[in-house]
Amino acid sequence: MASDTGSSGILDQNYPSTLESVDVVEADILKAAVGAGFGEDEQHEIGMAVRECMVNAVVHGNRYNKNKHVHVKVTKSAEDFEIRITDQGEGFETERVPDPLDESNILRHSGRGLFLMGAFMDDVKVEKASPSGTEVTLRKKVVRPQ
Repeated sequence: MASDTGSSGILDQNYPSTLESVDVVEADILKAAVGAGFGEDEQHEIGMAVRECMVNAVVHGNRYNKNKHVHVKVTKSAEDFEIRITDQGEGFETERVPDPLDESNILRHSGRGLFLMGAFMDDVKVEKASPSGTEVTLRKKVVRPQ
C-alpha cells in the first residue's frame, strides 16, 4: 500500500506474452530500481524476482497467447518500491503450488518461482485479477541513508 507520503508512478505499461518481454521488463524495472537508489545487491534481487514473475505470467498465466498481454506497474513511495505484474490467464490457487523445499519436489520446477520471489523481496502478494488472471505484487523496502 502506498503511504500518505505519496507515491509516484514510474512505469505503467502492457507487454506482449513473449519470453523477449521478460528481458525487456527486467531491464525497465532495473533502470527504475537504480533511479530509486537501490544498490547492486538489491538490484540483483529485484531483477531475479521480476524475471521469475514475468516467466510465470507469460508461460503459465497467458500461455504465450499473442492476444493476451502482461501489465506491469511500478510505483515508489518513501517506504516502498512496488511492482505489480498482472497476466490475463485463468489464475491459480497458491495453496496448490507444491513446496519446492519438500524432498519429493526437489527436481520439480513448480513452485520454485514463487519461493524465489519471496526470498528476494520484502513482501509478495498473489491475488486474482479482475476480470481474469493473476496479479502479483512485489514489494521492496526503500532504505533511507542514515
